[in-house]
Amino acid sequence: MVLNYTSGITSCPKGVSLSHRAIFIKTMDALVDWSVPNQPVYLWTLPIFHANGWSFPWGMAAVGGTNICHRKVDPSQIYRLIKQHKVTHMCGAPVVLNMLSNSPDLETLDHHVQILTAGSPPPAPVLARTESIGFVVSHGYGLTETGGIVVSCAWKQKWNKLPLTERARLKSRQGVNTVGLTEADVLDPKTGEPVKRDGKTVGEVVLRGGSLTLGYLKDTEGTSKCMRENGWFYTGDVGVIHPDGYLEIKDRSKDIIISGGENISSPEVESVLYSYPAVNEAAVVAKPDKFWGETPCAFVSLKKNGELTQKPSEKEIIQYCRDRLPHYMVPKTMVFENELPKTSTGKVQKFILRRIAKAMSLVGLP
Repeated sequence: MVLNYTSGITSCPKGVSLSHRAIFIKTMDALVDWSVPNQPVYLWTLPIFHANGWSFPWGMAAVGGTNICHRKVDPSQIYRLIKQHKVTHMCGAPVVLNMLSNSPDLETLDHHVQILTAGSPPPAPVLARTESIGFVVSHGYGLTETGGIVVSCAWKQKWNKLPLTERARLKSRQGVNTVGLTEADVLDPKTGEPVKRDGKTVGEVVLRGGSLTLGYLKDTEGTSKCMRENGWFYTGDVGVIHPDGYLEIKDRSKDIIISGGENISSPEVESVLYSYPAVNEAAVVAKPDKFWGETPCAFVSLKKNGELTQKPSEKEIIQYCRDRLPHYMVPKTMVFENELPKTSTGKVQKFILRRIAKAMSLVGLP
């Protein structure tokens, strides 16, 4: 039915083939999992070309929804459209949540707006700030190859009694397979067996179900790497399963920084950076180091001058991290940018930051 191009798990463009059956299953699945009512008002903050808009071009038609479209993710415009059209639903990558919760035009909503986020693990501080405004955040996980979100952080009513920060931490997990996905698991890459449900033992995230891709167009090698005879689709993502059965993506493999033999999860460091009041955006990558092998290098953009009483120094932010993280995880280098480089769908382009970090190490910058 559709052909979507993506880098896939082998980093070269591939045509993801999705059947009519897969699109139908995923569309109905998305409506059920997000509890979308008839005649919602949907604001398109998610590009339709991003995994088919997570199936909502068809989904909104199925439930008689109103589509509100605009050409650019602009927080002031988003707030205006929410108020003008009484928007009920919207989707977006975590960067969109961060933009909304840090906008100078920020205002508490006069009605709840359901917002679905996926694409990368959202920092808990960003989730907490977004919900404090009046957004009701749902979080999930999916790929272009799955046609949309197939793992969802199914919310338990008892969690509503927890403090905001704890609720945000739980909601930052990806969750359990949706009703339209047969199964999601995390397998040991060596044995092929499921990992322990302890929230610590990592493995590769695998999926199977009727909404998955038929394969990559005219690419048998790429297809065979991710679609095995045992029926699993191997995502290439690293994750854990918690004792309650909830899946959590720990990080993409390139986000694991190995410093002096210690494994550093860059999203954990980024979450601390996002909690610093003056930080607007944060991304942590590996910087080559002759002694340690790699060290964490943080790229941050600060909130605009009108939002800051005083611009923090590199030393102040590093000390803030040192007070909240094991010392080996604290960024050794802090780079201030006006804005972090992003893709058209809002993901931070870490490969650009890695190049900068590598160039810094080659010229001997600390």
